Amino acid sequence: QVQLVESGGGLVQPGGSLRLSCAASGSIFSINAMGWYRQAPGKEREFVATIRRFGGSTYYAASVKGRFTISRDNAKNTVYLQMNSLKAEDTALYYCAVSVRASPGGERDYAYWGQGTQVTVSS
Repeated sequence: QVQLVESGGGLVQPGGSLRLSCAASGSIFSINAMGWYRQAPGKEREFVATIRRFGGSTYYAASVKGRFTISRDNAKNTVYLQMNSLKAEDTALYYCAVSVRASPGGERDYAYWGQGTQVTVSS
């Protein structure tokens, strides 16, 4: 069993920055990738970014590429999402998740999910 706890969400002005953290605990020996998804009111959950646990290769959704950076600290079993140049459309509940696959193909490849942390971009 794997437990994920997100933190760092909050209210930020357009153009501002925010860093999200996700700490993993439990039986994480088989985890090979970590990722971030988000869900806005009235919309389906969408992919944001993913990173390999070993090697650190990253992949981003087109909507956040160049603005967001995913990273990880394996010694702390923690994955981060640095969000810059935030826009109103980035407002959503952000979830972290982990996968046994090094290159997850979609939501079904993520076996464990956190509780989510709210990010609100507004002036």
